[in-house]
Amino acid sequence: MTIYGIGEVAQTETNRFIFAMNTFIPESGRIPFVLRLAIRITEKVTGQRMLPARLLSWYPKAAIGSGALESFTAHGRNHTEKRLLRLVRLQTAFAISCPFCIDMNASEFEGHGVSRQEFEALRAGFPDGFPESLSVRETTALEYAHLISATPLNFPSAFVARLTAEFSEREIVMLAATAAQVNYWGRLIQSLGIPPVGFTDECLISRGSDGAVEMTGKVPSNEEVRGDAGIRDV
Repeated sequence: MTIYGIGEVAQTETNRFIFAMNTFIPESGRIPFVLRLAIRITEKVTGQRMLPARLLSWYPKAAIGSGALESFTAHGRNHTEKRLLRLVRLQTAFAISCPFCIDMNASEFEGHGVSRQEFEALRAGFPDGFPESLSVRETTALEYAHLISATPLNFPSAFVARLTAEFSEREIVMLAATAAQVNYWGRLIQSLGIPPVGFTDECLISRGSDGAVEMTGKVPSNEEVRGDAGIRDV
């Protein structure tokens, strides 16, 4: 069986990331009241300072639209679906090399049914093939997520045949929307220079002599991120 889109990850440097700790722009000093309230509620729920929302407040329509998109996130109706969606989110985050997305989606991955072995295989790009613990449906979904995240987009007919044989129409739309949503957030977040905030310590980061950080092991603390980015309370 041909594994579309997965194998080449191991031959590249896509599981190593360099990014600047400072965001490209400062936080808005005049966040509209409704957005400020929504941000505070979100930060209370997550326990983290949500820098993406604070930067998007420079253009409220972007903040509102992105928030609406996030509110329709697929969570799955049962344990099997929840595990599948978490695998897809992680695969997409690694495929697009987004430190923030990896940080967020790696949070409590074991609580969503993803094992340590599976997580490490995802992070490494499956150099030894898929773990035996992954079902055919799950490996097909991971290939789909990787193809959705590739440029240029290309969905071989042989793969589409396997995809439609394994999943219902509802499931395919759910998988496509989930991978596309992570792509949206990843590209938006990286285009603003937003670093991870510390949902987990799975993203292994160390600072280089030039002031940049290389993604190799540990996410900086929330206090480090706020200090390095010059973040102030609102």
